[in-house]
Amino acid sequence: MNQDFTNEPLFPALPPLGMGCAALGNLYAPISDAEAQSALAAAAADGVTFFDTAPYYGHGLSESRLGAFLAGLQDTPILSTKVGRSLAQGEAPGDTGFVDAAQARPYFDYAGPAVTRQVAESLGRLGVEAVDLLLVHDLGALTHGPDHARQFRIAMAGAFPALSDMKARKVTRAIGLGVNEVAICLEVLAEIDLDVILLAGRYTLLEQAPLDDLLPVCEQRGVKVIVGGPFNSGVLAGNPHYDYGAVPPAIAARVQALAAICARHAVPLAAAALQFPLAHPAVASVIPGARSAAEITANIAHMAHPIPAEFWAELKEAGLIRADAPVPA
Repeated sequence: MNQDFTNEPLFPALPPLGMGCAALGNLYAPISDAEAQSALAAAAADGVTFFDTAPYYGHGLSESRLGAFLAGLQDTPILSTKVGRSLAQGEAPGDTGFVDAAQARPYFDYAGPAVTRQVAESLGRLGVEAVDLLLVHDLGALTHGPDHARQFRIAMAGAFPALSDMKARKVTRAIGLGVNEVAICLEVLAEIDLDVILLAGRYTLLEQAPLDDLLPVCEQRGVKVIVGGPFNSGVLAGNPHYDYGAVPPAIAARVQALAAICARHAVPLAAAALQFPLAHPAVASVIPGARSAAEITANIAHMAHPIPAEFWAELKEAGLIRADAPVPA
């Protein structure tokens, strides 16, 4: 499928709601090819035009399933994928959280030549010649621990220049980061300009620390922010995960307090979770994950659910969201 960016703006106009495609790679539990295609078809039918994936999701499985779906479309939606991990085909993948994933071992490589190969392989799985967004995936101390400084230097010398070259050649329209921590975003922005940051799980109903630093910087510099993980891995949508793991007691208590106020105002907790981040002027889109047509339909309904101003006021009065957090009008 061709993607011609010649006459298109440098940065795509992102819709408020997109679809995160980690679940299409069998995150936590397997789904069938048919279930994956059903979820994507429901998303497209309901007007979703932005899909985010990565080679890491199912070790290529998410990209392949999305590519199979794209092959049947006339118009290509906005596509985002990531770099930073290569896939050693045919090797045992180990425990990555993806169940019945493709038989490939993901490993980090932020060097320029590796990133070029990663993008070529992603384009092949997706069946396209270009994607709208290319993001450096999981850079930062949260992921790399004591190896962070070395990985950071490799990425700054390799991955980011490679992506800048791809942007110049119109292989992509925007480059940035796809991460779960704020510190690495600030560290990268201190060195270079980015078009976009996909920040997962850090600006939600449960967490608003980016109001202190990252979001003001992004607003000032025109960096678009995509909020991934608006349900904090599921806990804000009734699932037993927080930050890709078990739910700590303090988080469970906070969710219970949020749910009580939601019940008083007849607001689904998931609706509040989806709509809240979009009130900040730096945030362009939220991309909850979905593994079924039913979850897609629910996300669409939650985005449209009316939420009274009194609800947000009560959350602030109860100290459940910060007093300085922008809220939907």
